[in-house]
Amino acid sequence: MTTSIAILGEYTPTFPPHASTNAAIKHAKTVLDLKIDYDWISTTDISSALFERYSGIWIAPGSPYKDMDRTLEAIRHARENNIPCLGTCGGFQHMIIEYARNVLGFKDAQHAEYDPYASSLFISQLVCSLAGREMQLNFEPNSRVAEIYGTTTATEQYYCNFGINPDYIENLKRGPMLITAADAEGDIRVIEWPDHPLFIGTLFVPQARSTPEKPHPLVTAFLSAVASNAN
Repeated sequence: MTTSIAILGEYTPTFPPHASTNAAIKHAKTVLDLKIDYDWISTTDISSALFERYSGIWIAPGSPYKDMDRTLEAIRHARENNIPCLGTCGGFQHMIIEYARNVLGFKDAQHAEYDPYASSLFISQLVCSLAGREMQLNFEPNSRVAEIYGTTTATEQYYCNFGINPDYIENLKRGPMLITAADAEGDIRVIEWPDHPLFIGTLFVPQARSTPEKPHPLVTAFLSAVASNAN
């Protein structure tokens, strides 16, 4: 298996979160001195051979995806087989849907971008859009994300109009998924799968705050996990 990342999403060069994803990987590669390639893979092109080539997956912003079911299968495979997986913005939202369907048993769990009238709408449109906003986060002490950041607080940027439906928060808390960060209002912003090399979803877009001088810690942690998985 080559040391390579599959970025799952519908790549649009002019979409700022996509451009910043590419840049953040380059920043982290340089500081880590790692030779890691990456390819953007349309969700319609996801196949069973994906993990024969790629050592980790990044579920990108920019939903709705062309093929939701293939995306959810890739997330599930990474979760169940200890393959590094980072989901940001739309990626976070689809990690929630995969978890609701395949772990909590809500087979009809849905995202409002695909079916706004679904009976089990785990991801709904936010009352107030977070696009372009920066907000402070509070991390759970001893969580993986707090370890990565080296602190229990941080400020991050958002680019989304959808988030977790408040009606399903208690359902999400009943399973093994760890909720490890919230904003000042207490809304869920980071999830982690326990005892996994790296399976983290963030509603914010960490790549937007990465710079050549200061690569984002989540991106560097993800690349390090990918390199370890390849080896």
